[in-house]
Amino acid sequence: MANRNTQGFGLIPAGMLGQTPATQGQGKYKIDSNYGTTLFQGGVVASAAGYIVDGQTAAAPVIGTLNGIFFNAATTLKPTFANFYTANTVPANSEDIDAFVIDGPTQQYVIATDDTVTQAGFLETYDMNSSAGSTTTGKSSATLNIGVTGADNKSFRLLRSAEDPDNEDITAAFCSVVVVPNLIELQS
Repeated sequence: MANRNTQGFGLIPAGMLGQTPATQGQGKYKIDSNYGTTLFQGGVVASAAGYIVDGQTAAAPVIGTLNGIFFNAATTLKPTFANFYTANTVPANSEDIDAFVIDGPTQQYVIATDDTVTQAGFLETYDMNSSAGSTTTGKSSATLNIGVTGADNKSFRLLRSAEDPDNEDITAAFCSVVVVPNLIELQS
């Protein structure tokens, strides 16, 4: 049976490891003015030189997922909130942009896979395979890259099925699974 999902939807917060209540706390970081890559809500971000960058292209470990941004718009000079960052945004006075990142190291997320998963693939680690998303909704369309795995050296550890009745067929692409940041990879 095929899954209802036909594309990725990024990382959606879904509780904490150990079944602790999810507060979905977020930290405030900075995006460098005029940063050249669009960052979508639910997309993976990393830190480079003190700024938030795309977690798929950075050599630094993932620190969390983007939840939104704040800046003063250059054209209107008004405070602006958005759920994603558009590449090459230059705020008023060329100031940096505030980025709100869900950065809990034990935060669990639901994500779609890009391919089928075997039971042996659970508890392995994986990276994301796309930094794409929608500029209409601001949401990421990233999926978990099932084709490249490792015991401990990728960004996210696949824990289990998300138990979504419409999307739990692991023998078909785009099944919903639960992942957590790979703390072993973050230590390196």
